[in-house]
Amino acid sequence: MTQKPNPLSSIKVNGPIPAHLARSVIEETLRSAILDGRIPCGTALRQQDLADLFGVSRMPVREALRQLEAQALLNVVAHKGAVVAALVQGDATETYELRILLESEALRRSIPLLSVADFELAARYIDELETEHNYTEIGRLNRLFHMALYSKAPNRRLLRLVEDGLNEEERFLRFNLEAMGLGKLSQEDHRNLLRAVEARDIEHSVKLLEHHLNRGVEVITRYLESSAAQGKKIAR
Repeated sequence: MTQKPNPLSSIKVNGPIPAHLARSVIEETLRSAILDGRIPCGTALRQQDLADLFGVSRMPVREALRQLEAQALLNVVAHKGAVVAALVQGDATETYELRILLESEALRRSIPLLSVADFELAARYIDELETEHNYTEIGRLNRLFHMALYSKAPNRRLLRLVEDGLNEEERFLRFNLEAMGLGKLSQEDHRNLLRAVEARDIEHSVKLLEHHLNRGVEVITRYLESSAAQGKKIAR
């Protein structure tokens, strides 16, 4: 019988990790491996296996897994422990409804505090998105563009929730963007949004953001429904 490859074998640890850095190193290493697909959805991450891999006790591993769970990258499942979360959890429409509420509020609070340097950074991300063909980079640049506009919101907890939603979208786009044909869809939306933000027109900016996110959920929902229907046909 062929033995399944161990996803953790893709993770390379360079030498001993200082105790005071253990949690952050483990968290960032696992986060990167989850985002780029080296550790696939549904993989159970056992604390002792990770402690052995990183050469640490289980305490920093446990803390790192809690952080990744808070970022919606892991779910705790009975009898399996920490499991890498699905690319889109629950109903896509409900997920985007929550994102619209959170991101709209972050944008409202951020716009009055944004600087010219912030506008220039957001514009550079749009320019890079226009020419980028690597789907992994497209997902990353999309996240960075949005966070450039939200970054000055004074509520740090709100920003963490917003970034969690963008991380989830980035993971989904990374593995599905080519099939969805979305590579060039959103740049006009991004440019219009940036112009409204630069004008400090908060209400118009929020309306454009809501329109942009609603278009996204329509396309993603249609794609998921099509994929599910195709899967049922194959199963017959």
